[in-house]
Amino acid sequence: MKVLNSLLKVVNVILMGVLVLIFALPFVWMVSTSLKTLPETMIFPPEWIPAAPQWQNFMQAWNSGPFLHYFMNSVMISAGILLLQMITIIPAAYAFARFEFKGSGILFGLVMVTLMIPSQLIFLPVYLELSSWNLLNTHLGLILPFASSAFGIFLLRQSFKQVPNELIEAARLDKAKEWKIMIKLMIPMARPALITFGLFSFISHWNDYFWPLVMTTNETARTLPLGIAKIRETEGLTTWNVLMAGNLILVVPILIIFFFAQRSIIKAFVYNGVK
Repeated sequence: MKVLNSLLKVVNVILMGVLVLIFALPFVWMVSTSLKTLPETMIFPPEWIPAAPQWQNFMQAWNSGPFLHYFMNSVMISAGILLLQMITIIPAAYAFARFEFKGSGILFGLVMVTLMIPSQLIFLPVYLELSSWNLLNTHLGLILPFASSAFGIFLLRQSFKQVPNELIEAARLDKAKEWKIMIKLMIPMARPALITFGLFSFISHWNDYFWPLVMTTNETARTLPLGIAKIRETEGLTTWNVLMAGNLILVVPILIIFFFAQRSIIKAFVYNGVK
């Protein structure tokens, strides 16, 4: 039995190692390519370690367009969407989790149905509506379509439902108002779920290419993913080293945020899974 358990542990470690390689290799290849010269990117089979790191590739990518402007736009739009989503999903999740009212099940079902609708199916009416409001090429026009999140409502609802009823009843006996219970009791106890959703939302909109492409026609509100795509226009189709340097600039802020939030993400999934 001990031999079998040891063998299973070895197999488990090997499988985890294979999975790590599968997910890590594309990122390693991106970092490697970003530090190569252009001829080195064409070598086959590829060499993973560049002969001499070409740090100027990052400056070349940064100077290929108004990258600081793109960066600030990405920060403003991603943070604006996240802030607006928090304002809308927290009360909605609290209502669905803690109040029984007529039609609540139907309404929650309708919220869940929106998860199955691809954004590509609704972009045209949204585009026409924003155009009629003169919000094209504006930060607000890129923020408003994502003012709420069905996934966020679902995740927070599940987290709010884990809070013991006794705590809420005790707060109500102390004559605490519902908004105070939500802010001072529910939100602190659902902090891991909130951080997890915040990270997913920020990453999703930080990397979003489709909506900024549809909703912008000039540089006013364009974001980093569009700036990365523009490198191919300014630097040429075959400058993969510069293109990968630009992609690395796009990815690094997300990696930093994930590094600081990973414990909360693990805690959120473990806590909800145990419950």
